Amino acid sequence: MKQKVGSASLNIILIVCSVLTILPFLWMLCSSFKTNAEINALAQTFLPQNFTAQNYADVLQKFDFLRYFLNSLFYALVITVVTVYTSALAGFVLCKYRFKGRQMLFTLILMTMMVPGVVTIIPRYSMMQFFGWLDTYRALIIPSVFTPFGIFMMRQACTSIPNEILEAARIDGANEFYTFHRIVLPQLRNSIVSISIFQFLWAWDDYLWPYLIIRSGDKQLLSVALNLFSGRYSTDYAGLFAATAIAIIPVVIFYIIFQKRFVEGVSASAVKG
Repeated sequence: MKQKVGSASLNIILIVCSVLTILPFLWMLCSSFKTNAEINALAQTFLPQNFTAQNYADVLQKFDFLRYFLNSLFYALVITVVTVYTSALAGFVLCKYRFKGRQMLFTLILMTMMVPGVVTIIPRYSMMQFFGWLDTYRALIIPSVFTPFGIFMMRQACTSIPNEILEAARIDGANEFYTFHRIVLPQLRNSIVSISIFQFLWAWDDYLWPYLIIRSGDKQLLSVALNLFSGRYSTDYAGLFAATAIAIIPVVIFYIIFQKRFVEGVSASAVKG
């Protein structure tokens, strides 16, 4: 009886937390179908009283939404692919190879996870300025080639790969790159999906670094371009909500497709020592 009560209480708590988490997104979605007058009114309602889809039409017609959307999609996909590959490669080397200073190197990588990103913004900006990379995608992508979080997760995931399989491949004449690409990577599918979702979300929502680096309007990312809805004296909240609702679609689709492997990958990486 106590176990059933405890299980029911836990489910109720999880449901309440889920509702509180989803509620802001539902409010934003409903507000995207309201007029600015209704959004700014003192008497607020959850559902739109005067339903309109004109906000979405205005975003696609008057706001260069497609260009900003494609810029963000390109940036997020490139960052995700590159960091997943480098994380898998570095994690595999740190897990399966024995060399002097291996543990110290891994410790240093973990230590970088404890440094807030805002601390390194000024040095990174100075370096990009020195290289002449301001207002280029190189300044966005190259500093993010390696991610300590991804290397940590991939190293943990590689511990589940038996050394006997790697030795058998080497005995059969496979070189190290063939072993990594044909044997190791297929067994890291769940962890790859997990890191991909995290990295895609971080890149898609990244604001401060693109805001500092990109100056040209045709190269701007969607997260920064949404500021155009905020004027000096007023804000087009209806258009902002509509653009934001469209902006979260890729992340939601990405997660829905790979949610099963995402949960499995996070669980597997968490229990490996």
